[in-house]
Amino acid sequence: MTPDSEATAEPRVALLSAERAPLTTRSYFEAGDPGPITASLAHVPELLEVALPFFGRALAGVTVDPRTAELVIVRASAVLGCSYCTLTHAAVALGSGVTPEEIRSLCDPDAAPQEAAADERERALLAWVDVVAAGHGEVPDDVAGPLMAAYDEATTVELLTMVGCTILLNRYCTTLRLPTGAASLATLAASGLQPSELAP
Repeated sequence: MTPDSEATAEPRVALLSAERAPLTTRSYFEAGDPGPITASLAHVPELLEVALPFFGRALAGVTVDPRTAELVIVRASAVLGCSYCTLTHAAVALGSGVTPEEIRSLCDPDAAPQEAAADERERALLAWVDVVAAGHGEVPDDVAGPLMAAYDEATTVELLTMVGCTILLNRYCTTLRLPTGAASLATLAASGLQPSELAP
C-alpha cells in the first residue's frame, strides 16, 4: 500500500478510543492516543496484556544497541512491504543514529545491503535480515556464517527474535491497514524524508 492509499484507506478494524475500549485496557489510554497497534489489540484485552510487553522487549533490544535494532526493523519492514512499520521505524531510526541517506537505502527493498551499512558487520547483518525476512526454509550457510561470526550467540538469538517480531507486526499492521501516526510523518518530513520515497 502506498502512503497516499494508506491515507485514504480505512483500517479494517475499529481503532478503539478510551471510551470504547474494554475497562481492563483503559490504562493504556491514560496518556492519550496509544497508537493504532494498541487501539486495535484492545479488542482482545487478554492478547493485549501479553503482546505489548513482548513486542516492547523483543524490539527494544537487550544486548542490541538502538541503531542496530532500527536497522533490523526498518530493513525487514521494507523488504516485507509494510508501510506502517517502515515509516514509523524510519522516524524512530532518525533518533538512533541512522542518517536520512541510510534510511533511504534501507527502505529500498531492491538496494544491496552494503548501500545502507556503515561497516562489514552491518553488511553481514543486513544481508542476513533480507534472507530471514523474505526467505523460505533454512538460511544458507553463506548468509548465516558471516552473521554468526560478527555477533555472539545470545545476540544472534535476540536479532532473530527481533526479525520474527517485526514480521508478525508487519503482517498485522498491513492486513489491518493501520495508519502511520502524524508524529512519525512530521519527524520524517523534518529530516527531508517523504513517505512516498520510503514506503513500499
